[in-house]
Amino acid sequence: MTDDTIPTNLAAAWGLRARPGKGPKPGLTLDGIVAAGVKVATNEGLAAVSMGRVASELGAATMSLYRYVTAKQELLDLMVDAAIGPAPEPVDGEGWRAGLVRFARDHLALLRSVPWVIRVPIAGPPLTPNQISWMNYGLTVLRDTGLEEYEKLSAIMTLAGLVRNWALLTADMTASATAAGTTPDEAIQTYGRLLTRLVDPARFPAVGELIKSGILNLPPGDPDEDFEFGLDRLLDGIEALIERRAADPTCAARQVR
Repeated sequence: MTDDTIPTNLAAAWGLRARPGKGPKPGLTLDGIVAAGVKVATNEGLAAVSMGRVASELGAATMSLYRYVTAKQELLDLMVDAAIGPAPEPVDGEGWRAGLVRFARDHLALLRSVPWVIRVPIAGPPLTPNQISWMNYGLTVLRDTGLEEYEKLSAIMTLAGLVRNWALLTADMTASATAAGTTPDEAIQTYGRLLTRLVDPARFPAVGELIKSGILNLPPGDPDEDFEFGLDRLLDGIEALIERRAADPTCAARQVR
């Protein structure tokens, strides 16, 4: 038997938790606390967020926050949901592929606008209102593709993983280059030169062929070119599955239990 009690963070996110009860009229609100946490994370980084720091931002006592949030993790969950906001509305008449491209690019731009969000560990599948909004957006885009519901969900989760990984990777590379007093483009060029000096083609023949091609010596192009390449390949795979479903709707269909 499973426990389906709604966790306090989700109850708060969905507005299902009772407001603080007896006592003097509270001077704080849950929305205000979450907004203060987002402000601290945005201006000072996720590491700066603590119950005490958020309380200080509000000019309140730390313990007063616990009337609204039971722990820091609950606050972080609510902050993430507030920061990502609701998904954009699907465009009428837009094909599934164009819709998923927009989904991916919008999501990447969002994560880059609030980079601290990708530093919050993912504790489980999406359950907060704005996370569900993005899920609904993706499912809507794939509605008429003929895919099974579990395939639509898997496609969206895989796409979201690609976006999150690229946002995290590029953020880390940018931070590392900045700390070294250089730029990401310069760091990539340095990488190519070091690889050429260090790699023995006899020991690593495939890497030797890569070096010999000269691709590593080309000037840096669009920093998101690799992201777009991966996105296209992922969408090619989804397209192949859609075509296979159209040819044989019963092919590998999962039975609902």
